[in-house]
Amino acid sequence: MSLEIVWFVLIAVLWAGFLFLEGFDFGVGILQFFFGKNERERGTYITSIGPHWDGNEVWLITAGGAMFAAFPFWYASFFSALYLPLVILLLALITRGVCFEIRHRANFEKPRFICDAALMVSSSLASLLIGVALMNLAIGIPIDVSGNFTGTFFDLVKPLALFGGILSLSLFLTNGALFLTLKIEGELQTRAYNFSKYSVIASTFLFAVATVLLCKYSVICIASLVLISSAAVLVFKQHLKTAFICVALCSACSVAALFYAIFPNVLVSSIAENSLTVWNAASSAYTLKIMSIVAAVFVPIILVYQIWSYYIFRKRISPRNVNIEV
Repeated sequence: MSLEIVWFVLIAVLWAGFLFLEGFDFGVGILQFFFGKNERERGTYITSIGPHWDGNEVWLITAGGAMFAAFPFWYASFFSALYLPLVILLLALITRGVCFEIRHRANFEKPRFICDAALMVSSSLASLLIGVALMNLAIGIPIDVSGNFTGTFFDLVKPLALFGGILSLSLFLTNGALFLTLKIEGELQTRAYNFSKYSVIASTFLFAVATVLLCKYSVICIASLVLISSAAVLVFKQHLKTAFICVALCSACSVAALFYAIFPNVLVSSIAENSLTVWNAASSAYTLKIMSIVAAVFVPIILVYQIWSYYIFRKRISPRNVNIEV
């Protein structure tokens, strides 16, 4: 297997890892504003993802960096084409980080409420835009033979691309609700469980529609539908941990379906035969070799650290154990 294919697969793994971990993170960021009836309850929900959110975003940064280093032409064409949506996504991610930090240090209720509202809005935007970006990667965007974007903003927000955004938002909400059922105690857990029953049904329906619409792109879409359908059954049987894993795997499997569908292309063009492939968009063999050595050293270290952090912060929390004071 050539290094170009190895790095294509590794980038797919990084994106899958990002959605596997960050999906519940975004979902909790949205749901805390609606589930929490007061400052302490919202703080409890936010505390559940406090030790994890910044580590989860490392996967996105690493995926973007890997695209830049391994496939610079792919990075240049994709990020320039989706410049406006990705700038908004970046601002949303920055806002999320600022909200976590300011809320922790704020002395009064009003600044904390503003942070909670901003966290909800930024998490919603990020969830939608990630789905739109990945769907555009699947259906293709107008680029010329040099890889330059030749379309307009409206070429990026076609109905199918917007459907991808709604699909990712629904999946993240389901993932977030199930995560809360595993991390929160008492009435707050009950609210999350009740919502998860509705959201998992909605996600299953949306994935059924997606399977019909996208089956021509990748048969792996069926695996995603099987996983989310299994999660729906498990939720109603109250096997919540297994249901949570199924929903997270559904996110990862959707990325696998996407990358399987576009291979050997890295960026599909909707104009003639202008698609970028793993061969004409890759860096030099020497660059890929050095990157492979670095990845072989540091990726296992990152994985061990994240597994350790989830193990350390595995216990449930409740409002009485959350300190909202500075």
